[in-house]
Amino acid sequence: MMRLELVKRPQRSMLFSALSPFIAFVLTIIAGAILFALLGVNPLKAFQIYFLEPVSQVWQLHELAIKAAPLILIGVGLSVCYRANIWNIGAEGQFILGGIVGSSIPVLFPQFEGPLVLPLMLLFGMVGGAAYAAIPALLKARFNTNEILTSLMLVYVAQLFLDWLVRGPWRDPKGFNFPQTIQFNDSAILPELMPASGRANWGFVFALVAAVLVWILMSRMLKGFEVRVLGSSPRAGRFAGFGIHRMVFFAFMLSGALAGLAGISEVSGAISQ
Repeated sequence: MMRLELVKRPQRSMLFSALSPFIAFVLTIIAGAILFALLGVNPLKAFQIYFLEPVSQVWQLHELAIKAAPLILIGVGLSVCYRANIWNIGAEGQFILGGIVGSSIPVLFPQFEGPLVLPLMLLFGMVGGAAYAAIPALLKARFNTNEILTSLMLVYVAQLFLDWLVRGPWRDPKGFNFPQTIQFNDSAILPELMPASGRANWGFVFALVAAVLVWILMSRMLKGFEVRVLGSSPRAGRFAGFGIHRMVFFAFMLSGALAGLAGISEVSGAISQ
């Protein structure tokens, strides 16, 4: 009788590494079609609504770019954490803190206008997100605290802090008692890419640039090699002289900075337009 035995490959297949995303997409389409059919919905009509209609007009592409930009920025930052085997679950909190810290310039100094306002806001947003991400990094490096719990719980702290600000010290006195800040001046609003055709702003460009830079970091630079080694084998990383605690701070603060950039880009871009 023939014996079947599963043996682990000595190395990954390059062909299937390239085809895996497409195979997963096809299987998702098939499973989705079955579910829609069971619900009594025409699968072709459903796929047209999901995949074709959102990109059928130029203004819809702009709206898609607006929605995608913060998700790309946050996802790119989190990919570094996950490659380092560090679980940053608090990107939403870092997103909020980036928006708050970056917004402090036009909110607290509304008379400050000029070409320096927006770059300072973006810088402050990144610093705010990185600083907030440094809290779970410090707790993990110093006390070996579970970063999943600390980063996740800090999301609720950020949400409550934002709620307190817009209902308290940052509330617009002319806002008819709505929980909102004053309107940003023109210098604090992220420019649109093509104003004549839609609302997409430079936040989408930031997302694409961040994706390319992080890819270069991870694939072509020593720091990226350090991330991969420590993520796959911390013991080997220690023998190579890589610092685990430094890597925790690096991964957390990089992902926090990109989440903070996403936050201030959203506040000064999509929300302020």
